[in-house]
Amino acid sequence: MSARAASHRCGTAAIVGRPNVGKSTLLNALLGQKLSITSGKPQTTRHRVTGVLTRPDAQFVFVDTPGFQTRHGGPLNQALNRAVRAALETVDVVLFVVEAGRFEGADRTVLGLLPRGIPTVLVVNKSDRLGGPARMLPFLRQAAGEFEFAAVVPVSAARRTNLAALLKILAALLPEQPPLFEAQTLTDRSERFLAAELVREKLFRLLGDEVPYGAAVSVDLFRTKGALRTIHVAVVVEKENQRAIVVGKGGAKLKAIATAARRDMEALFGGKVFLEVWVKVRRDWTGSAAALRSLGIEHV
Repeated sequence: MSARAASHRCGTAAIVGRPNVGKSTLLNALLGQKLSITSGKPQTTRHRVTGVLTRPDAQFVFVDTPGFQTRHGGPLNQALNRAVRAALETVDVVLFVVEAGRFEGADRTVLGLLPRGIPTVLVVNKSDRLGGPARMLPFLRQAAGEFEFAAVVPVSAARRTNLAALLKILAALLPEQPPLFEAQTLTDRSERFLAAELVREKLFRLLGDEVPYGAAVSVDLFRTKGALRTIHVAVVVEKENQRAIVVGKGGAKLKAIATAARRDMEALFGGKVFLEVWVKVRRDWTGSAAALRSLGIEHV
């Protein structure tokens, strides 16, 4: 192995934490590009998403995971929790994300799942909300005492502050090895998967609190011809009244969802997108293991 290859760091870092601490926002901020969907609602992420950041001296392979669900145990949430556990089995480092000023029982539950022997960095997100050191330092001391962390790093993913320090600490914890991906790789997920996720994000952002959790998205057609992508997407809901909410009066809500998703797809894919979105009812899909499998959510 050459000296250059031996000095190169590369490895996988799982981003874990309870719902709504900003894991997906952190991933996007570290990558410098939107990859994982976000919203103001908890439990937006359902699928394990891998993002790759390549630098001359290191390649970071980040795994964004669903927030570990401690309150509800239905088939959907069981599948999401399996995704968290699976992400922890083969990683080199864990980024355990908490919200500044809050270290709760749910955080401790997730902390109890972390494998011993793997370096764990405590990432205190939304640190700008605590104000100055007078409030931040006592919280950092308290949180640091909860586990044997390799490092404690306050950041603001939304403002993209202190991320360079986090990456420097993380690089030192990764093994010395050549890159796992080509330099231009952003993710191991397909464009088809990313298209479905962008539509699902708009459900969370443009609808009320209940409907997005009872909705899934499947891509029925994904065809590329030159720079044009033709994409047909079905939004799957559990009830007729949910379908009516997604469609909206005169189809206005569905049009807004499709328009916003199309714009994000064109920005991410770098080309024109023709997108069609419709809604269909599949009763009680969130409580059916078979339905979850058919929608690709059993192994997320």
